[in-house]
Amino acid sequence: MPPQDMTTAASPSGGAVPEHPGPERLLDSLQHQVAVFARRAEQTRLGGVGQVRNSMDRAAYLLLNRLDREGPMGVKALAAGMGIDSSTVTRQVAPLVDTGLVKRTSHPEDGRAVVLQLSPRGQARLEEVRASRRELMSQVTDGWSQEERDTFCALLTRFNSSLAARQAAHHPPQSD
Repeated sequence: MPPQDMTTAASPSGGAVPEHPGPERLLDSLQHQVAVFARRAEQTRLGGVGQVRNSMDRAAYLLLNRLDREGPMGVKALAAGMGIDSSTVTRQVAPLVDTGLVKRTSHPEDGRAVVLQLSPRGQARLEEVRASRRELMSQVTDGWSQEERDTFCALLTRFNSSLAARQAAHHPPQSD
């Protein structure tokens, strides 16, 4: 059993929640566990294992990942899809362009407009980081059943989607 600290639960199930907590206690525990998760994620930066551990910051990873999954797009579309403002995307993309991970190209239908596109170097680097992070996730969830992994992923995805929907409904896009 891992050593206990102020963020490690003392219950036999490994969670800070008693068997049948009241709604307030459950929500208190949930917010606490989310805060602990955020801190631990930042400590490890979910950077993976091996030589590529901690070698790509969160903003770069998310930008490269979106370009890979959705293809070339303009700054405004990229910003809207990520829920941040265009100036933030411009600032975050600049070093990715400078290092050759992203390239600026002319829009195929409007040559005056510029789109951002993952470069072959960016694609290779993204795959390297993904593989490292995949290995980290494998190690962290070693001993979990496939059903537990599926359930955790589904619930975390749902949680993130709910946070994104709330952010979109209550606030205009903001800097990351």
